Amino acid sequence: MPNMEDLTRKLYKASNTRQMSMMDLLGSFKRQGTTRVTDLHLKVGRPPCYRVDGNLKMTSADPMDHATMEALARTLLDDLQMKTLEEVRSVNASRLIEGLRFRLNAFYTHRGLSMAIRALDTTLPSVEFVDFPNKVWQDIVNLSQGLVLVTGSTGAGKSTTIASLVNHIARHRECHIITLEDPIEYEFESDIALISQRAVGRDVPSYEQGLRDCLREDPDVIFVGEMTDAESTMWTLAAAETGHLVFSGIHTRDATGTVTRIVDMFPPNRADEVANQLALGLRYIISQKLVQRHDEFGRIAAMEILNNTYSVGNLIRQMKPEQVYSLMQTHTRDESSQRMCTMERALANLVNVGKVARHEAERVCNHPQVFEDEMNKF
Repeated sequence: MPNMEDLTRKLYKASNTRQMSMMDLLGSFKRQGTTRVTDLHLKVGRPPCYRVDGNLKMTSADPMDHATMEALARTLLDDLQMKTLEEVRSVNASRLIEGLRFRLNAFYTHRGLSMAIRALDTTLPSVEFVDFPNKVWQDIVNLSQGLVLVTGSTGAGKSTTIASLVNHIARHRECHIITLEDPIEYEFESDIALISQRAVGRDVPSYEQGLRDCLREDPDVIFVGEMTDAESTMWTLAAAETGHLVFSGIHTRDATGTVTRIVDMFPPNRADEVANQLALGLRYIISQKLVQRHDEFGRIAAMEILNNTYSVGNLIRQMKPEQVYSLMQTHTRDESSQRMCTMERALANLVNVGKVARHEAERVCNHPQVFEDEMNKF
C-alpha cells in the first residue's frame, strides 16, 4: 500500500526551479476547499489541470512525461491495482489522505497514462447539506422497499445525495445495509444499523455477483453504485422487487430519459417485461445537476423529482415516458402523494431566491421555454 513517504517524494519537475510531489498536487483541494476544487487531471504531455467551480483550469507548469506519470500513479495505487491497470488498461481506486478521501481512475490513452482524481469530504453528508427542494427525502428514508434512482452526469453529486439518504437511514433504523461500490466513497458508521460495504474488484468481482450475493445476505437496504449494463440493471430491479429498498445511480440527464435508458438496455423482445418491472419496482427518480451559485462561491444541486405514482406507473408500463413530464409539472404539492418537481421549476426556484443567476439557469435547463414559463410565475 502506498505510504506518506511515497506521497511526499518530489517526482514531478514542474519547472526549472520547482519539484512537486503528489501531496503538493493534492494540496489545492485543501487550500481552496472541495466544494470549489473538485477534480485533478494528470496526463502525459500536459500540465496538471484542476476543475474549479465546474470549469477546467490548466496550470502553467511543465507537461508531464511518461516516467513521471507512472511514478505518480504508483504513489496512489498498490501492486494489485498497478497490475490491473497494466492488464485491463484502467483501474478505479480510492485513498484516504490527511482527512480527505480521493476517488481516482487511472487509464491509458493514445498518448500514455492519465489519471482523474476527485476529492470527497470524509464527513458523511446530511440531508440538510444536500438541500432537497421539498420534503421528498422524508418519504424516501421511510420506504421499506422499492428502487430509488439518483441520476445525472459525471460529477453531478449523485453519490453525495445517495450517501445522505443512506446515512440518515443508518442512524435512525435498525437494519442491515449492504453497499456495492466501485470504489467505496463514503464509509458509513452507525450504532444501530449493521453496515456491510463491498468494493467491486476488491471484495467482489462485479456488481452482478455482489447483487446475487446480496439476496442471500439478509439485507434491508442495498446501495448499488451504478447500474452499468443490462445484467447489473436486471439484478437491481430484481432486488427492488423482492422486498428490499435499493438505491442506485445512472448517467442520464432527466427522469423521463432515465426510464427510456433502462428499457433500451435490453433487447426489444424484453422491453415490455422490463417496463413492467420498472413500473412495479420504481419509487423515485431524482435527476440532478450541480449549478454555479450566484450568492457565494461553489455550486448547488438543482433536482428534478419523479414520484412513481399510479398514473406515472401506468405511463411507464405503456412505454409512454414522454407523457410523464406533464405529470411532473402538475403534481407538485408538498405532500407524499405528489412532491414532484421538474428541473425547470427547481432552477426557477433557485433563481427566485437569489442562489443561482438567471443566465446560468438558462444555460443548464433542459427545456428553455418551460423555464421561461416557470420564471413568469413569480
